[in-house]
Amino acid sequence: MKKKTFANGASTMLHESLDGFAHCHRDLVVLDPGYRFVRRHATTPGKVALVSGGGSGHEPLHLGFVGEGMLDAACPGQIFTSPTPDQMIAAAEAVDTGAGVLFIVKNYEGDTMNFAMAAEMLNGRAATLVVDDDVAIEPSSVTIGRRGIAGTLVIEKVIGAAAERGDDVAALLEVGKEVNAATRTMGVALSSCTIPAADVPTFELADDEMELGVGIHGEAGWRRTALKSADEIASDMVEKIVTDVAPVERGRVLLVLNGLGGTPMAELYLMYDAARRRLERYGFEVHRGLVGSFVTSLDMAGCSITVTVLSESIAALWDAPVTTAALRW
Repeated sequence: MKKKTFANGASTMLHESLDGFAHCHRDLVVLDPGYRFVRRHATTPGKVALVSGGGSGHEPLHLGFVGEGMLDAACPGQIFTSPTPDQMIAAAEAVDTGAGVLFIVKNYEGDTMNFAMAAEMLNGRAATLVVDDDVAIEPSSVTIGRRGIAGTLVIEKVIGAAAERGDDVAALLEVGKEVNAATRTMGVALSSCTIPAADVPTFELADDEMELGVGIHGEAGWRRTALKSADEIASDMVEKIVTDVAPVERGRVLLVLNGLGGTPMAELYLMYDAARRRLERYGFEVHRGLVGSFVTSLDMAGCSITVTVLSESIAALWDAPVTTAALRW
């Protein structure tokens, strides 16, 4: 059965969506006339400018995180396709006030390659931090390493707060490396996503199957299994995370339960509770929590669990004020 969508055509969907986003949140952001990036109205002089981006279809990542306390600009690519170096350079030049630029990049081949090209063409004005929080991918000779998925939200929030307080590029890189090392994510899909131009699901799951460790582009997961109860799914995901995060000292953590686009909030809160109880059995204290669909995969039914081990400094940066379309406190 063909997937029904609200669209006027696959070729115009991105620009029309960007127009809607920019008008709705015009108190926070400005859309570049060439649709190359979305930026804050103004970046504080002397503050390091933070720029991220990636393929569309993961909203509100990254556009929804542009604003005070997070990103200065975000570059949207086509659906599941990296933005181009030209977009990244234009965004960096638009928000750089002289203190330099930090690119925050999810660890996907297209993103890392294009951001590296942009940084090189900016002649040392931009540094790069790569996010790789996905525990479902084991490093090997045939991969570029672990994917950057929902942990990107945590890293952009923490680095954003550090940039607002005036940290320079070197200090922001240290903060970013610390929070990236303390963050792990595991995803699960109950159904595939459907790319608008394709009209068919990226992969097929039977009614009694689920995909553990799925990526945010519909990539193959760590393991396909029979569908289980929510408690059993959360247990499998948390076990994978906890095993990987060792030997980090167990203590206070941030727990983010992220929806992948097609899962109701009631189910996300249920999964949050299941994950929280499992983490507490392992000796962790869930000190902060966040539930919602923040790093999505179009209409995929599923969720991801992100755990960040909280030092005092990371906790303070997470708690710092933020005003964006998708996060405010």
